Amino acid sequence: MGAKNSLAGLTVVEIRDGLRNGDFTVGELVDDHIHAAERAKNLNGYITETPDLAKDMASKSDDKISRQELGSLEGVPVAVKDLFCTKGIRTTAASKILDNFVPTYESRVTENLWGAGAVLMGKANMDEFAMGSSNITSAYGPAINPWKRESDGDDLAPGGSSGGSAALVSAGVVPVAIGTDTGGSIRQPAAFCGVVGVKPTYGRCSRWGTIAFASSLDQAGPITRSVHDAAIVLEAMSGHDRRDTTSVDRPVPQFEKFLSQSIKGLKVGIPKEYLSDSLPTEINKLWGDGGQWFKESGAELVDISLPHTKYALPSYYIVAPAEASSNLARYDGVKYGMRVSDKSLEQQYSKTRGSGFGPEVKRRIMIGTYVLSAGYYDAYYIHAQKVRRLILEDFNSAFKKVDIILTPTTPNESFGLRDKLDDPVAMYLNDIFTVPASMAGLPAISVPCGLSGTGLPLGLQLIGPAFEESRLFQFGEKLERAAEFSKQPSSYVG
Repeated sequence: MGAKNSLAGLTVVEIRDGLRNGDFTVGELVDDHIHAAERAKNLNGYITETPDLAKDMASKSDDKISRQELGSLEGVPVAVKDLFCTKGIRTTAASKILDNFVPTYESRVTENLWGAGAVLMGKANMDEFAMGSSNITSAYGPAINPWKRESDGDDLAPGGSSGGSAALVSAGVVPVAIGTDTGGSIRQPAAFCGVVGVKPTYGRCSRWGTIAFASSLDQAGPITRSVHDAAIVLEAMSGHDRRDTTSVDRPVPQFEKFLSQSIKGLKVGIPKEYLSDSLPTEINKLWGDGGQWFKESGAELVDISLPHTKYALPSYYIVAPAEASSNLARYDGVKYGMRVSDKSLEQQYSKTRGSGFGPEVKRRIMIGTYVLSAGYYDAYYIHAQKVRRLILEDFNSAFKKVDIILTPTTPNESFGLRDKLDDPVAMYLNDIFTVPASMAGLPAISVPCGLSGTGLPLGLQLIGPAFEESRLFQFGEKLERAAEFSKQPSSYVG
């Protein structure tokens, strides 16, 4: 457990209120979070810690507070997935090939966070280049889930690719961590670690300065301990950016205002395609409980169909690797990153990429290169993009009948770190419930709602129409309140 009277473990709302009331300083807050990180070293949640920078940022925040100049995240300690470029601070994407890469510019998302007064505590561990569902592919070793099964003390996967971010928030090391979600990489680890994770609409947050995996899918989002905190952080992160052509120019709502709004008379869609014989009974029951909680809040449950859902995962594993093979072509040992010199340029490329990339990244590059190659581009990539359009049309049709869609977040609880290591297909199936919203570019949130029979957290997912994140928070707050999920992991240090 955490040290007595430690400020680590406070939520964003509690920090905001405490600083406004003068209950503590940002300097004291940051010191306690530095000590919390020291107590949680065994989780391997950080790749790079920035305590000196955090203290400097805390001093500046305290000066601002003394002048009553408080940003929306003033003084809030934040961990940032090591996929976001941070000026002057090593940014690795958890890959050996970028081990010594220090960006000369700041990502737009982190720029927004620092502008709102947030304090950087460090760069969070992740799957290499965001490719993975367990955090096992990191070149710096896996992050560890702070939760343990009641039956044993085995180390469990925190999920991926934003596994370090979710583990740090769950363990009380930071109140907020920023992740990215390509096919479920915020929502799945949030569910595994018992915290809240939001994937906003594609285009809501700028991708400028975020190391690319799959450019038509990647989106930044917050991982927090409450729906309220997520609403505050997402508002600060969001906004149009002319440097990113996929960034959408539309106003960012004040998401907090929607938390208290009633859902009486609104409709919750229950897609029949998400129910399968292989879905564990306890997850199916929790899904049913979620629907009942909404009914008790005045909402109406409506059965819906998303017929192309079954094609979402195979289509995703064509589109995402194809885009990854293109994006990762830039890592050739010439402009930046690791270089293995050789007499011939071709051999330099080969040796640099062979030594710098891990097995999962190589696998996806090979898959992507194959589906984009002559003779296969039309058969695979173009066909997958057509299926993607049908998936979006399914959602659009559903949202003519309902206001929100409720599903499980994952098909299982967290698993042992190496349980699925030798079966990549089994690992990919972890994203079966999260990928459809990603392929359609829709916003979704995972809310912790219960425990499995082995004492591990389980989450429920809400999917909303494009740019209706406010609806996610409106329904998510009701789900959170009804579930009353408050248990902490055994490795909690807050």
